[in-house]
Formats: sequence, structure tokens, C-alpha cells
Amino acid sequence: PLAGPVGSQYCVCKVELSICGQNLLDRDVTSKSDPFCVLFLEVNGKWVELDRTETAVNNLNPAFAKKFIIDYHFEEVQKLKFALFDQDKSSTQLYEHDFLGEFCCTLGMIVSSKKITRSLLLGNGKPAGKGLITIAAQELSDNRVITLSMAGRKLDKKDLFGKSDPFLEFYKPGDDGKWMLVHRTEVIKYTLDPVWKPFTVPLVSLCDGDVEKLIKVVCYDYDSDGGHDFIGEFQTSVARLCEAQDAFPLELECINPKKQKKKKNYKNSGIILVKSCKITRDFSFLDYILGGCQLMFTVGIDFTASNGNPQDPSSLHYISPMGTNEYLAAIWAVGQIIQDYDSDKMFPALGFGAQLPPDWKVSHEFAINFNPTNPFCSGVEGIVQAYSACLPHIRFYGPTNFSPIVNHVARFAAQATQQQAAAQYFILLIITDGVISDMDETRHAVVQASKLPMSIIIVGVGNADFAAMEFLDGDSRVLRSHTGEEAVRDIVQFVPFRDFRNAPKETLAKAVLAELPQQVVQYFKHQNLPPINSEPA
Repeated sequence: PLAGPVGSQYCVCKVELSICGQNLLDRDVTSKSDPFCVLFLEVNGKWVELDRTETAVNNLNPAFAKKFIIDYHFEEVQKLKFALFDQDKSSTQLYEHDFLGEFCCTLGMIVSSKKITRSLLLGNGKPAGKGLITIAAQELSDNRVITLSMAGRKLDKKDLFGKSDPFLEFYKPGDDGKWMLVHRTEVIKYTLDPVWKPFTVPLVSLCDGDVEKLIKVVCYDYDSDGGHDFIGEFQTSVARLCEAQDAFPLELECINPKKQKKKKNYKNSGIILVKSCKITRDFSFLDYILGGCQLMFTVGIDFTASNGNPQDPSSLHYISPMGTNEYLAAIWAVGQIIQDYDSDKMFPALGFGAQLPPDWKVSHEFAINFNPTNPFCSGVEGIVQAYSACLPHIRFYGPTNFSPIVNHVARFAAQATQQQAAAQYFILLIITDGVISDMDETRHAVVQASKLPMSIIIVGVGNADFAAMEFLDGDSRVLRSHTGEEAVRDIVQFVPFRDFRNAPKETLAKAVLAELPQQVVQYFKHQNLPPINSEPA
């Protein structure tokens, strides 16, 4: 998966966590505590130790030099525990050191705030004195990419009957001291004055991120039998290549050392021109989140008659004695991940396809807490409570119209674009039992929404035919509206709940949220918006 194109989200991002403590408990009689911090990750309900810091001697306000490095996965809940202990020289087991307090949270909570300071707690949930822990996150990967535009002039002629077919190869020094191939350009046929297409590579690939490092560029004449003829070479650095200005290309002599030795009056085997050299940042999803981008979450719930009467155990809205159904399972799976990325955790929850009291008019976008001016629910729990509470008070009806709710969220996403900053991205989760009645309007709404900072996740519950949903999810072909307009990007992700009925509950979230990070990045790049607090390359 690491061989994906530049800017692909396939890379597992690594996050570096820096830890500081303040006002730690003093457990030592004669001197101050000697604290160290241990990081645990929850795996299958058990805490597993990942790493620990060094010990800070006699220090109740330590800043640990050792950082924790952890793989970040957006589509998983990664529960972490930071526990501080006072080092006791004679102890071998962790529990033998004096406990100074702990703090639990998700990695999502840390990256969405970039830096958090929280009280340390003792095992009984009480504060550990005035002790505080500060955790700061930073992405580890170097996101710089370099774009080079190269040409050649008066290269040596290598073919008997005609000109050369030149191409370039770029090398960097490998760990073993040998030159390692980094990039090969395309071949330009029959010319001694080639102009190669601009190309972009990660700066880490070209020079290990070190612009002063020597790199080697070699020019060959292509031969179809693989015996390419050497034209010449030179060594340079990225810092030097960056001296190229648009109007003034950088000229580098291409040297053939054998010819140089033999011929007294040898000048060069041609000139390689650097027409332009630009270093830019190829921002990742994590860069946008660390930059302060909030994910705004809205739920749309299908209350049409085809779901069945909620009192009847065969109904999709029937809440089992265990307190669950497929609607609730989908809300939990997606909501518990996304809620970490929204600072106020207030989520609008809307219903469609029901008749509402007192006049029993049908509505295709109503607040399930029956408060149209304030449809917000507090956290995922709030959505679940409002859902359960509204079921007895509405009449399931129809038709199944999606477009009002899609347009509802699109209005907010359109307002957010006026900020001209990567500050908010909207996610609409629609849970439905089936066939869309307003397909033309919905297609049109989705095509318009594809121009805005929003994505739509559709979870299909029950056993209906979901062909229409697959059609909205533009994975196989570009979605068009009924007027023929094409979606600018694919923003719909559809999954049938029945594929996950017997799978662990994390599996649904992974499937549903897998495409989201690249949709966020794709939108902000398309708009030329960097993360809010990003430094230039």
C-alpha cells in the first residue's frame, strides 16, 4: 500500500506525542518524586503497554524528552491511557512503583485539539492532588514534495543514424554508501534538446528531506535492447536546484568522465536545464485535523412506513430488550468516531418520511427532538435518547425523500465556504430502509453538494434492494444529475448493514469511514486551502 501515488492517503500516519506533567504528587519522603510516564493502548478490552518515557529525577513538573510514536487510524477508536509513576530503584514490576495518577482518552481527542491538559486521576476516579498532564501531538511524516521541470540542450549524439533518445535518472546515496535510484523520467525520442514533463516526488524520496544532501543525475540514450548508452552525469543538491527561476533556468553541465580524461579540449556532453524547481507541502488528513479543522456531524433517520410499526418486533425501528436495533447500531458505529473531531459535540439529528403532531403533516426534514430552532443533541448519547423518545410520537409515512436533508446540510456547508479556510467539513449520515422516491432531486442535490465541504454516508438497514444507493456511491462511475451535470468528486459512501450483522461492531465504522479522510483532503486541495496553522514549505 505504500507505493500509492503522491498524496495518497494509504500511508499510515505516525503521530508523535510529547508529555509534560505539572504539580505531580510528591511520594518521596526525603526528596521530590522521580516520575516516568507509561503509555497503554486498549486492545480487545485489555490495556497493553506500548512504551514508557525516561525518569525525571526530583521533578514534580517534568517535561519528558522521550516521545511516544503511535500509528494513527482515523476509522478506529484508539483508546489510550497515560499513567505516571514515581521511580523506585528496587522495583521490577510496574505496580511496585508509587502511582502518581493517570488519564485516559482517545487518540482522536488528542489530534483534534493538538494539545490537551487534563487532571490526573487516581484509581478511584478522584483527582491525584493538583496533578496535571499535558499531551501535545505532531505528525511525524515530512509532507513536502518537490516538482521539477527539466530539459536538455546539445546533448551528445549516440545513435549512428539520427539523434539520441535521452532520459534522466536521479539517485541519492543509500545507507550502504551506493547510489540508489529514486526517479526515472520518460524517454524523449530523436532529439538532442529534450524537454521532459514536470514530475513530482516526495522530498524524503529524493534526498531524505535534506536539501543539502548531494544527489546524482545521470543522462542516458535509450536503447530498446536495454543497453542504454551513457551520455553524462553531474552531482548537485536540492538547495542548488531550487536556484532555478522561471525566467532563468539553472544550467548544469552534463559530464562524461571517460571523455573528459581522453580529450584535452572536452567541455561537456551537453547541458541539463532546470526550468523550475518548487517545494510545496502535500497536506494529509491529519495535517488538516491538527490545523484545527472540525468535522460537523449530522444524522438523518428514515421514518417511512416500510420500516414497520416500531411496536412490532419485526420492525426495523423496534428497539430490542437489549436496547438496540440497526438504526442505533449505525448511529453508534459512526458517531463514536466522529464525535472526537467536533469540539462542542452538539449534533443535529433529523428525521424524514413521517407525519408529525399536532396536525399530522408529512415532513422530510424535522428535528427528532421536536425543537426546529435547536435540533442539536448532546453527543452520540443525546442522539440515541432523542431517537428513542420520538418514536411513540410520530406516524411512519412516506415517500422516502432524501433531497431535503441533503440540501439542509448543504446550506450549512455553503455558509462555511465563506470563511475561505479549512475550518469545517460536514458529514451527513443517512440511515434508511430502502428505495429512494426522489431519485432525480437527490442526484441533483448530491452533484451540487460535491462542490461543498461535505460527504454523505448512507447505511442501508433491512433487506431491501439497494441498487439505487450503489448508483449514488460514485465508486464505479461518475454520478450525473438528471440534467447531465457531473459530480466534481465522489462524496457518497454506501454500505448495507446486513453485510456487517455478524461482524465485530468496529468493522462497520471502518468500512463506512475508510474513504472520508481522502474526501476531506481532496476537497481542501481542490479549493487550494492549506490547513489553518500550516507553515510554508
